Amino acid sequence: MNPNFQLERNAHGHLVHIAANGDRSENCIPVRAFPIGAPDEGVSLMGTDGHELAWIDRLSALADAPRRLIEDELAQREFTPEIRRIRSVSTYATPTTWDVETDRGDTRLVLEVEENIRRLDGHALLVADDRGVHFLIRDRFALDKASRRMLERFL
Repeated sequence: MNPNFQLERNAHGHLVHIAANGDRSENCIPVRAFPIGAPDEGVSLMGTDGHELAWIDRLSALADAPRRLIEDELAQREFTPEIRRIRSVSTYATPTTWDVETDRGDTRLVLEVEENIRRLDGHALLVADDRGVHFLIRDRFALDKASRRMLERFL
């Protein structure tokens, strides 16, 4: 796929969108439409004014160079550790502190209210902690038995 735009990095390391007519938009930001459910589909390149500069139907259809630039930028912006195991919870009433094992290492999170656990497609869950960090549970039924038991108390 040859998009009708080009991408490059400026001297400060920020993405620059170059339209087909040569107009340059410094500091553009890629935003996924469905970051968890369909991360390869629907990526918008946004200008600093909040307007869309370009729409990408499928990220994997881009040539290697622009795809890598977008993926690198997204990796810097998106931080969603995946919970692999719940080691313990401080209490079954909220607020509660969870000691969890994630794909990025062990950590603690504070679940302020049960509504901060959001159900996604399939068996996935998104858990928001008190600092605004979102943790993904890709498949709640794939967790070990002890983790599932603790989690069920909050669902």
